[in-house]
Amino acid sequence: MSLATRMPTSTRGRWITLSVAAAAWAGAYWVNEHLWDVVFYDLLGMAPTDRLTQSLHFFFYDTVKIALLLSGIIFVITILRSYMSIERTRALLGGRREGVGNVMAAGLGVVTPFCSCSAVPAFIGFVAAGVPLGVTMSFLIASPLVNEIAIGLLLTLFGWQVTLLYVAAGLSIAVVGGWVIGRLHLERWVEGFVFETRLGGQVVDSTTGLTFNQRVQIGAEEVVTILRKIWPYLLVGIGVGAVIHGWAPEDLFTEYAGPGNAFGVLVAVLVGIPLYSNAAGILPLVEALYDKGLPIGTLLAFMMAVVALSLPEMILLRRVLKPQLLAVFIAVVGTSIVAVGYLFNVLLS
Repeated sequence: MSLATRMPTSTRGRWITLSVAAAAWAGAYWVNEHLWDVVFYDLLGMAPTDRLTQSLHFFFYDTVKIALLLSGIIFVITILRSYMSIERTRALLGGRREGVGNVMAAGLGVVTPFCSCSAVPAFIGFVAAGVPLGVTMSFLIASPLVNEIAIGLLLTLFGWQVTLLYVAAGLSIAVVGGWVIGRLHLERWVEGFVFETRLGGQVVDSTTGLTFNQRVQIGAEEVVTILRKIWPYLLVGIGVGAVIHGWAPEDLFTEYAGPGNAFGVLVAVLVGIPLYSNAAGILPLVEALYDKGLPIGTLLAFMMAVVALSLPEMILLRRVLKPQLLAVFIAVVGTSIVAVGYLFNVLLS
């Protein structure tokens, strides 16, 4: 039985139920902060300074913490996002001029449901609705790069300053990158069938007419769906982070991507591009590397490369983009990410 099925029909009853659920979530989050100290230090008698203890403590604590954060963030954002659909986004962006359209597309990309698996249908739908190529590209860059999960986890793990920098950089990359691609007039490098696709009839908004209980049910189902999809990558990311946290020597990362290496940001981006992960899976690794002293600009560039230029998404986009345009897309976004990484390292050094 879903959460929405158990929800009372009265307004007061609904808010009481949601308040109890929120209190239970907060209690679990608070308990997790102390639980693993008791388990490893008191019950098992393991030394806090031991490397194995540090790795195990990091793995179990971060697994529960990030699972709780993801559940809460996905649930709340999905309910809010249920008021904004892909159809409505197409309607808002259709016919917009470049410049204003790029800014609007980047902003809408943050709040509209989108992931690498929907890259192809989203691209086709936008172009078929008359959205300019550059504006569409701004949306495609911003949506995976500055998504609600990344924002929520960054805010919790690193604070509002780092989160604000990440959001500002991500939106800037989306706006500038899309505008540059639009100015190059590369429509000839879009696969021909995309322009032959036509949207029949009026744009239908699939989110209208939903009751609040239905939106709650959508939120609960989205939590389960996303966690089922990402849990292997989440555990791998946390596991790698745990190894780095407890065992990997700091000098190894300092040598190749630390402040002493002029090519550190470039190395981080090149390493990040072939990785297949998302914000939830990569943030534990970013957190562990941050604890090892890597510059925040290098880490943000690494994270951006992973979530915005992942190999699977590039393979999917190849269905609608000819190799020349795909190469331009990677070059523009990758260059922007490297520039942002170096800029942040200079500003925050």
